[in-house]
Amino acid sequence: MNIMIEIHYKTDIKSVQYNSIPLKGRKPEQIALQWWKQIKKEMSYRAELEKVIVDGDKDITELVKELEKQDLKRIMNDNLPF
Repeated sequence: MNIMIEIHYKTDIKSVQYNSIPLKGRKPEQIALQWWKQIKKEMSYRAELEKVIVDGDKDITELVKELEKQDLKRIMNDNLPF
């Protein structure tokens, strides 16, 4: 089963990217976060997440932002030398 994800973000300008991605047993917010990380990696400017929409009507922005915060905390705790 595929889901359609829209990621709205801004750099110097506002942008939107659309993608149809297979769930493969994952939650939509996990897929959206993975794709958002890929978008940020490809951007030459700092990108800021504005909105994440699934299947045209479900706003999962807060879920994705919370997962991103948790991921950042985990990375910071794992990589400290002390």
